[in-house]
Amino acid sequence: MDAPAALEEIARLLEQELANPFKAKAFRRALAVVESLSADEVAAKLADGSLKRTPGIGDTTYEVIAEASAGAVPAYLADLREKAGVGAARTGLHALLRADLHCHSEWSDGTTSIAAMAHAAAAAGLEYFALTDHSPSLRVANGLTAERLASQLEIVEALNASGELGVRILPGIEVDILEDGSLDQTPEMLDRLDVVVASVHSKLRSPGEAMTERMLRAVADPHTNVLGHCTGRLVRGSRGTRPQSEFDAEAVFAACAANGVAVEINSRPEREDPPDELIALALGAGCLFSIDSDGHAPGHYAFLRLGAARAETAGIPSERIVTTWPVDDLLAWSRRNR
Repeated sequence: MDAPAALEEIARLLEQELANPFKAKAFRRALAVVESLSADEVAAKLADGSLKRTPGIGDTTYEVIAEASAGAVPAYLADLREKAGVGAARTGLHALLRADLHCHSEWSDGTTSIAAMAHAAAAAGLEYFALTDHSPSLRVANGLTAERLASQLEIVEALNASGELGVRILPGIEVDILEDGSLDQTPEMLDRLDVVVASVHSKLRSPGEAMTERMLRAVADPHTNVLGHCTGRLVRGSRGTRPQSEFDAEAVFAACAANGVAVEINSRPEREDPPDELIALALGAGCLFSIDSDGHAPGHYAFLRLGAARAETAGIPSERIVTTWPVDDLLAWSRRNR
């Protein structure tokens, strides 16, 4: 073990357990410091004690660096590994997942770079993932204007061309479903993307009839591939709880089935969205599904295990889960109307 690997793994495991985000950020700050130094420089700073006084290094991160630099697994990391069950093999439906179609980076409200999310996706055993940062109306999440999205597409193309990621990035977006049901990005930009996840983020307590019409229009848009966290509920977590939105689920899922739009099984533990009864309803309606992490940090790919378990309990056949498909099959489906 070396110090950068230890710091990265600790940050990822803290993100996975939804610890206070400042903890993971502290380890990522320390990682940036260590990565800016050679191994000899780190060793020298450990020897003369100056590493403790280096900006970005705290008491805990210093101990981790010292233990890892000596070749040992740091005690802090060992405890996290034991708690997280690190080393457990992917089984069942989880083992069949090739992709995650809903992930965020620091371009919107994620915590790390696109490359960091890509490396973590590869480490999680994925073959490809869709980068789906937010759209412009979600200002609180630093949503991407058409101009910023165009710049992001250039970076994604360069990262894919580098051949150094171990995973393929599909250009995408989590686009807001606006109050009138339109999608919050220009059609020209949506045409350039491989994956469009459409989600409601505002006016979640709208009357059921209005919410139903809003969602039906979004599902009918030929750009929409996935209906994200359809009820908007929160069942636990630091943001508190939030009841699910009211809408005619039968009508919305019938429209998803008719338009080939996948219903997302959002794997975030604070969402568990849709609830079990709506998953059953969507299954009966003939819908496709997408098991996604809605990851905002590298450690969040671990949430896919939770979504896969829910899908397995619901009896969803793997062939109806688009995130089990080979990438060419996925793209033939996602880009069929572009």
